[in-house]
Amino acid sequence: MSASVNPDSTDLDRLHAAVKREKEDLSPESKPAPLWAIFLLMLVAIVAGDQLGPMTGGWSFNVSNPFALAGGGDPRPGGAGAGGALDPFAVAMKKGAGGYAVCGGCHQGNGNGIPGQFPPLAGSEWVTGGTERLVRVVQHGLTGAITVKGQGFNMPGGMQPFGAAMSAQDLANVLTYIRNSWGNEGTMITQEMVKKVRDEEKRATQWTEADLKPFADKNCAGDIPAGPGAAPAAK
Repeated sequence: MSASVNPDSTDLDRLHAAVKREKEDLSPESKPAPLWAIFLLMLVAIVAGDQLGPMTGGWSFNVSNPFALAGGGDPRPGGAGAGGALDPFAVAMKKGAGGYAVCGGCHQGNGNGIPGQFPPLAGSEWVTGGTERLVRVVQHGLTGAITVKGQGFNMPGGMQPFGAAMSAQDLANVLTYIRNSWGNEGTMITQEMVKKVRDEEKRATQWTEADLKPFADKNCAGDIPAGPGAAPAAK
């Protein structure tokens, strides 16, 4: 005799397979919307938007500004509202804080540096002294032993030049920032000052402390529009 098959188990397998294949019937009220209805709704939305635009003054950044304050205006630096009231010094400080990220790895976020290796910027005479020396250091780099706040430092590999990696404006912003952070107070450095040094000095090698002595107390020529040492407003 051939092996018997349990009819009950075979029937159950077929039943389960059939149930999996079947789809639940949609109730009359949940049928998909016809294509003509979807097209009609899209047409109505387009026409309504075309009519409402002129009635509400149309779209513009001033009207639909996501940064707008309750009293109106744009609070971002250079914006049409509150941000537009920021003077050049405040804008440089704000942008320089972001640009300082490339310096923070060595000189640290608090500006205190790393003892024996990377000198501090906080309270440093190199930072608050002559602006021309500072611009030249960042523009062309620095190598060898240096003295900062009476302590000796010998940066591994020296300080690399950032002149090729940063625009004149970005470099000016960062220098303005470090000259006015962590208790420092110094005049603003502008992009015109940085450009002047770049045009005059085509040095291809890093500076040494001895090379920079003539610039220790020398300031870049140029107007200081805002911040410490700003020229009085013309009457």
